[in-house]
Amino acid sequence: MARYVVIGGGIVGLATAHRITLDRPGAEVTVLEKEPRLAAHQTGHNSGVIHAGVYYRPGSLKAELCRAGSRSMVEFCAENGIPVQRCGKLIVATDEAELPRLRALHERALANRLPVRLLTPAEAAEYEPAMRCVEALRVESTGIVDFTEVCVALAALAEKSGARIRLGARVTGIASRRSGPAGAPELVVNSTAGEVVADVLVNCAGLHADRVARLAGVVPPARIIPFRGEYYELRPERRDLVRGLIYPVPDPQFPFLGVHLTRMIDGSVHAGPNAVLALAREGYSWGRINPREVADLVGYPGLWRLARRHGRYGLTEVRRSLSRRRFASSLARLVPELTERDLVPSAAGVRAQAIAPDGSLVDDFLIVDADRQVHVLNAPSPAATSSLEIAKHIVARLPR
Repeated sequence: MARYVVIGGGIVGLATAHRITLDRPGAEVTVLEKEPRLAAHQTGHNSGVIHAGVYYRPGSLKAELCRAGSRSMVEFCAENGIPVQRCGKLIVATDEAELPRLRALHERALANRLPVRLLTPAEAAEYEPAMRCVEALRVESTGIVDFTEVCVALAALAEKSGARIRLGARVTGIASRRSGPAGAPELVVNSTAGEVVADVLVNCAGLHADRVARLAGVVPPARIIPFRGEYYELRPERRDLVRGLIYPVPDPQFPFLGVHLTRMIDGSVHAGPNAVLALAREGYSWGRINPREVADLVGYPGLWRLARRHGRYGLTEVRRSLSRRRFASSLARLVPELTERDLVPSAAGVRAQAIAPDGSLVDDFLIVDADRQVHVLNAPSPAATSSLEIAKHIVARLPR
């Protein structure tokens, strides 16, 4: 029976390990996670939204896997006793100039076969009385969950089926060899927790996925660029201003959805995120700077081309990052009663966004095959929503 090593203990890596144990009973599966806990980065720092698949190009992997994932994730949570809620969300146009984009989004959602409808201001107020808009798009199939709890369940199921999960196991080298003079080829993965020998490798390393690919001898077609998303929470006494999820109409040039308001599964309300270039791959604050990684960013032509193309947008995000007043002003376009006094800082996240050498943002999931290897090189949002379906997609293409 084949031996599999999965690098990365976030939701995509754990879902993949679990899927291997389901589809290939008896397989030897090892998960290597460099942190001392699971879901330590993107998975554990997101907004907990189960996306419906509104934003993604029809026929793309994001569109297909997100739509399927929004169903399978809810089913998985129900089967495993994880609190989940189908609350729906509103995407709102706050002025007339945004209406063409909102209506184009409505058409895209219909093309993606999603249950959506346009609402008048009065109809939208039935869902969110404190919100103001000129028109809104209601997306019924959006939900909320704690994806860290999903990871705990996936890990338990995988281990119950025989998988091994090694924490504190940062991968330091990957090599190919033959098991004897005329033996079959195998992969040797060295880590800070020891060596793992496998027949097949799956790279789900998120913020470090391109680096792991290079360790394995694969030249990634894009570079991971870290963007920090900063959040605030509403003070408990102001949470009643938001009943569910309120999003602005996004700019289609960017993969970021704009600062929005999200009621979490625990009842708290988060505001954000913005999107600023992080100065480390795990740069959760302005003070977290990794000089080597900054030099790597500065030396990448794709980043400079991206900056020339979208520098004004980036400057706006930096200003919002440095000013709670600006952040609150963006939210007040959605809910006018909100002020900066209603916001308290919350934990930030870092998005692993792949950027092509020409400066374009990779806008779909990017999964690359190599000899006995699969590398997930772009899996930002909606990867958590889609994780169970991404896992099926990966395992279907793995050699046995």
